[in-house]
Amino acid sequence: MTTQAISIIAGNPSMSKVFNDTAVDGVWSGNVALDSISAQSIGILIPHSVLNFVQPTYTSGCMAWRLQNAQTLAVTSRGMGALSGLDSKEYIRPVEVSPNDILTTYPLPISTGVGCNSLAWVTTSKGTELFEALDTDDATATPMTTSINGQSLGDSFFNSTLHSISVSVEDGSNLIAIQIVDNAGGVVMTLNGNFRGAAGGSRSNLYNLDCSDLQVPIGKGFILNIVTYKQV
Repeated sequence: MTTQAISIIAGNPSMSKVFNDTAVDGVWSGNVALDSISAQSIGILIPHSVLNFVQPTYTSGCMAWRLQNAQTLAVTSRGMGALSGLDSKEYIRPVEVSPNDILTTYPLPISTGVGCNSLAWVTTSKGTELFEALDTDDATATPMTTSINGQSLGDSFFNSTLHSISVSVEDGSNLIAIQIVDNAGGVVMTLNGNFRGAAGGSRSNLYNLDCSDLQVPIGKGFILNIVTYKQV
């Protein structure tokens, strides 16, 4: 298993704290970012504080983060990270920190193959899940599945309505498109992406695509495809 250094600054206009972790790639379990001074979790350190911005960074590849209650497992905030050294500040919907909250991360490294690794937060009327695709071939539509149990979009969110998709592709690679495909193979929706970070045409250090206000009904057998191009 490979690891990488993670840092998340979280705060509001009157204060901020730095949380660090040496995180294992490709898992949520055990990847808890702790305060850089006291080594405490965010819920113990600043309970009942309201956060309205984060600055999450990783070492190489791509990364997702979430603010989660360690007892109920409820997730109250989430997002993607930026490559260390690039601007990573993102304003979030104000969220109050519960005493049981922890900051957890899910990094992926640069793919060692010819393709690239990608992450996507997918939000529907049934909730939000992190999807991933590993070592995808260039310019080839490849299904993304949930990072926890490997389910397709239709299996995880059958009979719901898609509201938003946020995608982060490994450093330097291009997100050509995201596709929503129905159970007959028809493309219901295509959303074009771009580069992120220090690459030509980049629009964000955090997201290759960040699309909200969607209203796509999700049926059984639906697939979320990703099309990427690895820069070499």
